[in-house]
Amino acid sequence: MIKKYCIRDDGKLHLYVYLILFILPLVCAIIALSMGRMKINIFEIINLFKNYILKRNLDPMMESLIFKIRLPRILTALIVGAGLTVAGLVFQAIFSNPLATPDILGVTSASSLGAIIGILLSLGTMGIQVIALATGLISIFITINLVKRDESSIVMLVLAGIIVSSLANAFSSLLKYTADPMDKLPQITYWLMGSFGRTSYKNLVLAGPLILISIFVIYKMRWSLNLLSLSEDEAKSLGINVKKRRFIFILTSTIITASSVSICGQIGWIGLIIPHLVRMIIGANNIYTLPFGISFGAGFMVLIEALSRTVSVIELPISILTAIIGAPIFIMLMRRSGGIFK
Repeated sequence: MIKKYCIRDDGKLHLYVYLILFILPLVCAIIALSMGRMKINIFEIINLFKNYILKRNLDPMMESLIFKIRLPRILTALIVGAGLTVAGLVFQAIFSNPLATPDILGVTSASSLGAIIGILLSLGTMGIQVIALATGLISIFITINLVKRDESSIVMLVLAGIIVSSLANAFSSLLKYTADPMDKLPQITYWLMGSFGRTSYKNLVLAGPLILISIFVIYKMRWSLNLLSLSEDEAKSLGINVKKRRFIFILTSTIITASSVSICGQIGWIGLIIPHLVRMIIGANNIYTLPFGISFGAGFMVLIEALSRTVSVIELPISILTAIIGAPIFIMLMRRSGGIFK
């Protein structure tokens, strides 16, 4: 129903659709800036940004609260939400599996292992982020090398990812078991549950550009995702270098996942439910699902971030909220679509 109002006769999205998709996460971001223990009127926030642009004097308390505390978290949520949704769309297309998620190749587990090592070494937030990102990227090269003799086999690639993920989880469990229960273990547990509490402009400088560049590469190549969803022989007959394209998509999606985990820990569900929601609205054509996914994923994550610091006296872990909210939404989507395996 909505689809016919979004797509022009030449197969492209209407300009107003792009405008709505651009405005949606911005509106969510402004709403999120107003939420928190100290609620702020939306018009006050708009006026604050106007004064900041015009270089007028700002209220020191408002400036600190908005620009130093809330804004870095919201910018991170926008980038991570868009990135994980794009990674979910890519993996679901490549593996032709509606249940594929960004952690299918073990990147999330490996990045988490790196973060645990960083915490045990008493590194700062930046140090933990660097190690988590490095271990996540190393894991994908290990996974690819495990299937080097049969790189075209999706099944072998997934099995290699399961092996890497299992090993990373095993080492993570061992390190948690030996960690100081009064000091390091609570830090590790809180980090693994996902949080934007540690985010800052400094942390975003490292991982943010990696996520944005990867999203851009995937977006420019999104038309070929439709062909990779076909069988390998069909894709090759259409002139696609399947091996090269698949490697680029897997590498960029892995960079997104590892970078996201390195910033805010493990975050589930968003790479699963948003792609399904998008496909219900606009169909399965990845030329359309990518722009919708970027907008919806960014907006959804921003609202989750706002709820995490609003609904309770203490800040709730992101992964708990995404599961509590995501699971019912996913059930609703399955019931409305008649099942995900149609």
